This record gives sequence, C-alpha cells and structure tokens, in this order.
Amino acid sequence: MSSYLLPDSESNFESNRTTTQHGLEKQPFIFETDFRGHMEMYSPPEVVSDYLEQHHQWFRECAQPMQAEAMGDNGYTVTIGRFASFGYEVEPKMSVIFEVSQEQKYLMYSVEVPDNQSLGYEVQYQASMELNKIDKEISSAISSDYPKKVVATLPSEVTLVKWCLNLRVGVYFPKFIYRLPLAVIQATGDRLLTQIVRQVSPRLTLKVQKDFHERLNLPIPPKSSRYLEKISV
Repeated sequence: MSSYLLPDSESNFESNRTTTQHGLEKQPFIFETDFRGHMEMYSPPEVVSDYLEQHHQWFRECAQPMQAEAMGDNGYTVTIGRFASFGYEVEPKMSVIFEVSQEQKYLMYSVEVPDNQSLGYEVQYQASMELNKIDKEISSAISSDYPKKVVATLPSEVTLVKWCLNLRVGVYFPKFIYRLPLAVIQATGDRLLTQIVRQVSPRLTLKVQKDFHERLNLPIPPKSSRYLEKISV
C-alpha cells in the first residue's frame, strides 16, 4: 500500500493528565492498535469517489448498529458500543471528521467530542483511504461464482479502496484496576481494542459495499473482495 501522510496531530493525553473524577487515576493508560485493509467496488474510481464524497447519504445508515450523529458538514459523533474488562465497563464515543483530499484520497480523524463531560477516556483515531483502479480481469468478480453473463455486465474498471488506520485510547481507570500487573492491563486492553476494530470494520465495509452496489444495481462483491490485517508496529 502506498504511504499517505495523516494530519500531524499532537497527543492530547498529556494535557489532561491532571483530570480526575470519582476515584479515577489522574494518568490515562494508553492502548493502541493499527490496521490496514481494502475492499473492491465494481465501478471506476470517479464513480466511487462521487459516492464517498456524498457520505451524508450513507454514513449513518451504514454505521448501524453504532449510533452516528451528524456534526457539521463533514463530521459525525459515533457511539461504538459497550465493552467491559476487569469489571470496568465503557461505552466508547468519538467525533470524527471526514475530509476529502486531492487525487481521490480521503482522511478521517478524531476531534474533541462536543459537550465532553469527562467521559473517563480519550480517543485518537486517524485513518487514510485512497482509490486505486484495477482491471476487472484481476478482481474478485472473476474468481467468484458469478455467472459469466453477470461478469460481462460489470464495468471494465474496478476500484480497489485501500485504507490504513491507527486507534489510540487513553483510559482513566478506577484505582482498583491498578492492583493488577501493568503488563496484564496493557495486553488485555490492546487485545480488546483490536477486537473492537475486527468487529466494527468488516461490518462497516460490507454495509458500504452493499449500499453502493445496490444503488447501481450491481452484484455485491464476495467476501474475497474484503481484507483486513492488523499491522505490527
């Protein structure tokens, strides 16, 4: 995957280290995970680009069962779901901006949640996405079980949408959590964060593919057209 620089964003975890509430520790415990992946769209890049840029028409519906509320013209506040570990439960929420860049490249990055009421955690999300044109002959449409007459109706150009993402979460745990070995807390938190991405990302990818292809009366790409990989850094 060709590299694409994300906006330079200084961590805000440091600036909030003095925050404490209801016995929460003053310093957040930092968890992090990185992924990359791709999906195929059976249309040329310019058609896919037009669709992606109209995100207000599809983002909230495709994000379900996550709750997504519009925030300005290019942002959303997303409630990811409820997760628990060590007897401590959290319902992560983050606000993100969807930014269209040049040459069919896109950014999505987190900003401060409006009306943040000391949630007990902080989320930093950064993702880049780019569109790549590939020939239909090397796409998943050829290796799938589609009838030849269906394959023949597809555009000659297919778009491979590639992305990468970095997710960092700082959690202000209650003091009792720190009775556990720090290595156990770190490993468990990183693993839980990875599980969240593995759960949310494929579901969102499939919904976006379905929505796009149904709008154009095209067959929905098979499972082999979607890919997700954790990056070891």
